[in-house]
Amino acid sequence: MIRLAENKDIPDILRLLVQVNMVHHITRPDLFNGPATKYTQDELKEIIKDPLRPIFVYDDGKVLGYAFCIHQQHINDNILTDVKTLYIDDLCVDEAARGKHIGHKLYDYVIDYAKKNKYYNVTLNVWEGNDSAMAFYKSIGLKVQKVGMECILK
Repeated sequence: MIRLAENKDIPDILRLLVQVNMVHHITRPDLFNGPATKYTQDELKEIIKDPLRPIFVYDDGKVLGYAFCIHQQHINDNILTDVKTLYIDDLCVDEAARGKHIGHKLYDYVIDYAKKNKYYNVTLNVWEGNDSAMAFYKSIGLKVQKVGMECILK
């Protein structure tokens, strides 16, 4: 049920991207327009072709969830080691399919992929105020790596 995304999945992925956007828009309308998508159809076609940006989809006849991932590595950086990190850029489960452990299955799949490909760690970001996502990630064992802070100037 979990596989790499294909071009045929783009309409479902776009639908889910709007759901993610609206969570962010509701939480931070000062930063996120809504309804909108993070990527266009053409951008998704390019990402799907990029082996360093795998998108894994949970397919049950239609895409009910996805995990966008990005390979990160800092070779010969002055202060960072050159460990391979798999960054989860976006993880979404269709609002209508929540509670069926699809998010957990996607996350486990990403972890297995990262282990098989000798990544050091898997990271992701969560926006402050997205309490359900934060609770989910903590429940599956993620720990805070760093905290981003801001001062809004008006």
